[in-house]
Order: sequence, then C-alpha cells, then structure tokens
Amino acid sequence: MAPPSPSAGADETARVAALNALALLDSEPEKEFDALVALAAQLLGCPTALLNLVDRDRLWIKASTAPNGTRQIARDITFCDRVVTERELVVIDDLTADPRFGTSPLVVEAGLRFYAGAPVNVLGSDGERHAVGTLCAIDTAPRTLDERERAALRHLAALAEALLEARRTALKAIHIATTGEQLVTRLARQDRIFRQAEQIAMIGSWRLNVARQSLEWSDNVYRIHGLPVGEKPDLARALAFYPAAVRDEIAATIAGAIAAGRRFDFESDFITADGRTLRVRSSGEPEVVDGKLVAMIGVFQDITGRHALETQLRHAADTDALTGLANRAAFDRALDRAMTRARRDHTPLHLVLIDLDGFKAINDTLGHGAGDDVLRLTGAALSEPWLRGSLAARIGGDEFALIVEDASLIADLDSLREHVEASLRVAVEANGVTMTSAGSVGIAPFDEDCHSLRDLARRADVLLYQAKRARVGQRRFPPPRRVA
Repeated sequence: MAPPSPSAGADETARVAALNALALLDSEPEKEFDALVALAAQLLGCPTALLNLVDRDRLWIKASTAPNGTRQIARDITFCDRVVTERELVVIDDLTADPRFGTSPLVVEAGLRFYAGAPVNVLGSDGERHAVGTLCAIDTAPRTLDERERAALRHLAALAEALLEARRTALKAIHIATTGEQLVTRLARQDRIFRQAEQIAMIGSWRLNVARQSLEWSDNVYRIHGLPVGEKPDLARALAFYPAAVRDEIAATIAGAIAAGRRFDFESDFITADGRTLRVRSSGEPEVVDGKLVAMIGVFQDITGRHALETQLRHAADTDALTGLANRAAFDRALDRAMTRARRDHTPLHLVLIDLDGFKAINDTLGHGAGDDVLRLTGAALSEPWLRGSLAARIGGDEFALIVEDASLIADLDSLREHVEASLRVAVEANGVTMTSAGSVGIAPFDEDCHSLRDLARRADVLLYQAKRARVGQRRFPPPRRVA
C-alpha cells in the first residue's frame, strides 16, 4: 500500500480536530443519543445499533443498544473505518464473504455477520464537513437491507448530524458566555456574526443573577419567547412560559442546580407570548467568582423541528403499517407499564388475545389483497370508541391483542367477549366468491400470580385456544361487511 499523501494527512488532522471539538470522546451516555440508536435498531430490525466516533487510532462507542458492551475498539479492525474513509453508506450482507473483513477478529471471534453503517459528518473549523463517526447496525446473522431501510439509516444519520451540530453550536455559545469580560473586545467585533449564528441555529444565551433572580437574554432568546427585546425579566416571569404541569418541576431543577453548584439540562413544551407551542431545550452551568456562585449561564434553544422529527420516527417505529395499531414491541412496553400500574395502584387489568379464524383460507383463496382488507378492518374494529381507551396491537400475522383497564368493560367479561367477537366478523368478496373471517377471543385477568408479562400472556393464550376449540364445528352467519 502506498503511503498517504500530505493532503490526506492534513484531511485526517482536520477531521480529528472537528471530532475533538465536540468534547464527546470518553463521555458518559446521553439520552438523546441512546434514543437515536434504539430507534435505529427498531426501524432496521437489528439486535444492535451503535453511534460510533472514529478517533485517530480507535473507535469510541458513544451510544449502543447492547448493554454493558465495550466502549472502544482499535480502529484498524473496525468496519466503520471504511465508512469514514469512503464517506458513504456501506452495507455488507455477509461479513464472512467480504475479502477485506472476513478475517477480522470482530467476525472470527465476536461472530458478527452483518454490517450497515452511514457516515455522520460535522462542520470543522476549516469550514469543511468531516466524517467523524458512523451510525451503524450489526447482526450475528447475514441479512440484507431494502431501499426503505437504507433510506431510514441515512435519515437517522442526518438526525445524528443535527444533534452533533446542535452540540457544537451550544458549546461555542457557552464558551462565549463563560469567557465574559475577557472577550469583550473580541465580542464587539464578532457580535453581528454571533447574532446571525444564533438565528440560524435557533439558539440564544442567557445569564441568571442568583442574588437578584434577574435574567439577561441575548436577542434570540427574546425572539423565541415572542417578546420584543427590552427589559430584563425575572426568573418567575420566565418560568410562566412553561405549561403549569411542568413549571414546578423546572423551577425545582434550576433551584437544585443553584443549591448544589452543578449544571442542568432539560427539554420541555413551551408557550410563547403570542400563543405558539414550541419545544425548547435549556442548559446552564454555574458561574463562580472568587469561590462563590454568582450566576448561572447557559443556552436556550428552539428544538421544535427536531422534536417533531423524533416523535414522527418514534411513532413509525411503534406502529404496524397495515393496521395503524401498535406493533409487538410497543405493545409489550405498554403491557409492562400497565402491569406496573395495576400492581402499584390495585387497579383492574385484563389482557385480551385475538386470533382470526379463516384468515389463511381467505388469503389462499381470494388473495393477499383480501387478507390485507380483513386485517385493516380488524384494526379499525379494535380502535372503536366503545373500547374506552383500550390499547390495541397487531402482535403477529393474524394475531391481535387488547390491554383493557376500563372498569366498566371488565365488569361484564361475557359482554366484552361477545362485542369483540361481533366486531371481528368480516365478509370479503372477490371474483364472485364470498368468505367470512371471524375471531376467537381469550380474556385473562392480571392478579398477584402474574409475575411477568410472559405469565399473563401464557394465561391468555390458554384461554384463547380453549375458545378456538369451542368454535370447532360451529357455523356463524354474520351480517356481511363486504370488501369487494
């Protein structure tokens, strides 16, 4: 291999400098990055997703869905080195068949078989964008990614870049705020540029005088609040912009940071002076003079767009695309929370399992289009208002479930079962042939004998198959809800 050119060495130096400017190497886990890799794992259906930062000689794992895993790996054996070098999406369906990585310890010893990684770029001090890391998914079995999954990985990498850019901008703003009097002359020259940067990043800086409880805001903080630049507000007035439900918690967070002399960082909904609802992030840290805390200084950012994107992606990851109901992963989390509530508050909880009868015959005879219509109608039936907020999910091909916590529904389980069964009766027609789909229902109560989600599911499963056996030989003639 030929030695690297001088320009290649300069590019690597600039790339590592851009990475170090983020102050993320060897840092503790952070919730926004953890949420991002969890979302990547769900969307791509991989057991492990990671956000990696590629240093000069090592790879630092900033976030991972694998608990208690290693935090750093030598760079020269990693697949991410290729992504950073080539600065493009890399997908390797079977690592054992790849001539470059087939003998890597990560393949031979760790047993990895699949890799997909997208570059994560940030703006360096030289004005150029540099690939400082990767968002990747790995698996211990060979697999492929379709175009939708590849696009999702690229979109998530773009979201990672937005998070890193926000970090870079925030660090710069905090640096400017904390150097105060030492940078007065330089700030005077750079004030116009800084104000423009604030507007582009939707970020502003603030300072809270601890003794007077008065605030100083940069112009963009006033803009985010929907207020004209003017008099300095006090802390009580500033807190009034937060919804009443979270206002006391935010006040306690700030007061606790002041009392302990520590930094704080929170996100919240926010109501502007002209009635707009935003999502904002505020972070601050102590300003200490002669050993005494005199102020808190920090940044305030409008993150409405980023939050909406994260919410949209999270909803997509938790939803079954065909029926619009919750998917299996979202249902399991919701059932676990419902069991915790029922155990703590002694409130009623029943799990309803549903299996569609005749669905395979409809698919085989009338085609998958008719089968999809049955699934969509089932999803609509399980979302009807009479179920009073019960959470419905599609947990398998023709398997559905309900979490029922409403006391009036639970009070008459026979009526509940009959209503659910009636709503599941669907007649479909294609090419002059009409077939009927119905559903068997098993309803299991949660009680002290249910120690885990699996216990409750097993109990409901037994009751479901008792109901299916009881239906054998029965003929039902539902009023047809035909789908041509």
